[in-house]
Amino acid sequence: MTGGTGFYFFQHLYENIMAGKNKKGVSDNVIAVNRRASHDYFIEERHEAGLSLQGWEVKALRAGKANIAEAYITVKDGELIILGSTIHPLKTSCAFVVCDEQRTRKLLMQRREINKLIGQVQRTGYTLIPLRLYWKGPWAKLEIGLCRGKQEHDKRDAIKNREWDREKARIMKKSF
Repeated sequence: MTGGTGFYFFQHLYENIMAGKNKKGVSDNVIAVNRRASHDYFIEERHEAGLSLQGWEVKALRAGKANIAEAYITVKDGELIILGSTIHPLKTSCAFVVCDEQRTRKLLMQRREINKLIGQVQRTGYTLIPLRLYWKGPWAKLEIGLCRGKQEHDKRDAIKNREWDREKARIMKKSF
């Protein structure tokens, strides 16, 4: 009976597709990632925040038309605001709506968490940086990093350590 193994393969593939996973088993819910953040900052803490979005923005995020590489988070009137993030509108969804790609968007968090972050930013000199934009169920979420800036020598040390780790992995791979 050679036909039985094909059924299980397709069943596994179907389960992964229904679970929102691609062929590699990684979830497809990430919309945008800020790769420069880990290079330019020491990330001390990570927090999750919701976004206040308009309808055309949700449609554009579903299509993956977002960029948070140049974005930053500020405090205005006791609220967290994200500036510089770009959500490119879809041509079909913006017939009667004026779309501002880089409008300021309010972040949605518990008041206690907001106060804690504001205190750390104002007192100890930390910076709030958006790290990752992703889907959590039907909601768009933003992963925020409480960061401290790296100096030039810190960046060089990080690059040197990363290259040494790669070299060690190559040596270990060849030895076995």
